Amino acid sequence: MASPPRRADMVSSVFFLPRPTVRLRLTLLYGLCFVASGTALLGITYALVNTRLSRLQVSTGSSPDSASTEHAHATTSAADSLHAQRTADLHQLVVQSGIALAIMAVVSVGLGWLLAGRTLRPLREITSATRTISEHNLHDRLAHTGPDDELKDLAGTIDALLARLESAFDSQKRFVANASHELRTPIMLGKTLLQVALADPDLTLPALRAACHEVLVTADDQEHLIQALLTLARSQAGLDHREPFDLAKVTQGVVDAHHEEIGRRGLRLDTALERAPMDGDPQLMEVLVTNLLENAIRHNVVGGSIRIATGDAAAVGSAGPAADIHAARPVLAVSNTGDFIPTAEVQRILQPFQHLARPRGHNHEGLGLGLSIVAAIADAHTAALSLQAPPTGGLAVHVGLRKEARGS
Repeated sequence: MASPPRRADMVSSVFFLPRPTVRLRLTLLYGLCFVASGTALLGITYALVNTRLSRLQVSTGSSPDSASTEHAHATTSAADSLHAQRTADLHQLVVQSGIALAIMAVVSVGLGWLLAGRTLRPLREITSATRTISEHNLHDRLAHTGPDDELKDLAGTIDALLARLESAFDSQKRFVANASHELRTPIMLGKTLLQVALADPDLTLPALRAACHEVLVTADDQEHLIQALLTLARSQAGLDHREPFDLAKVTQGVVDAHHEEIGRRGLRLDTALERAPMDGDPQLMEVLVTNLLENAIRHNVVGGSIRIATGDAAAVGSAGPAADIHAARPVLAVSNTGDFIPTAEVQRILQPFQHLARPRGHNHEGLGLGLSIVAAIADAHTAALSLQAPPTGGLAVHVGLRKEARGS
């Protein structure tokens, strides 16, 4: 839907006024400044000349022989003549100066138009180059090569924006391709299982039930993937509401729900859940804690350990970028033992559908969306997210969160 025309544009179109461009406004500003300066100069000149002529008239009209009547009449007549002459000279000065000021005002407007156009030429080039850039050529850059001024800063800012947009578009394309592949795989698997079962002429009821059971398993996987994608999209959209809650209670609930799985895998769990009041979405924070704990469970070693803690930054002992947060800010820390993770891989696993390299014969657990959902939820809560890979192996995650709103 087209936006309604602005009032200034409607007035310009009705009265055939020129478009109020920056060049026109600068030209008018230059002209007004020159006229104001010229008028002030004319006033100062007029005052100085008037003062000078007045002193000349007084000195000419005064005489030491003031007793003579004839001389007094002559002096009066000379004074009147000088006054008339002074008035005529001042009038002529004003008229001639006004004409000169008008001529120079027109000249200044023309020069101002040319100078404004020359000054704004790089801006027009930047605008023209920016208009040619679309989603198909986001790799293009302005690469402005002018003096180090505000226009070059503007061009550099636009280039940096284009770089971020290019990265975002590439990330979106990869996400769509990966999501399509992940969604297509269980569908094709279920379809293949049913086709094989139906193509078997000696199909028995137990075999059909087994095939249907496998199809249900793949459907569950697809449902989990769709739910994860919806959670990721919801997190990236930001928070539509906030409410105060205690992160420690949310974390305790998640730990209780996974206690059996942790014991089944032979892992040791250490908890230090101090009170951590904050404001935000408790359901999304529950997803964040769940994903971090499940990631720590999946990517662990036999006989390994998991540590999860909540509280303020000083009590939890934040490290890395999250250590810069205020000491009273609530922090969630989850660390686990496991295989060594190269430093270059740490940030990559925050992207959707990214898995760490595993030894041959080891299947990837999970969908590759857990940590990307964690990053999205942390960003929605304006939290500081820090990932560190200790030299001994495993992963340590710190999330510095917003404190509970005052007065809540």
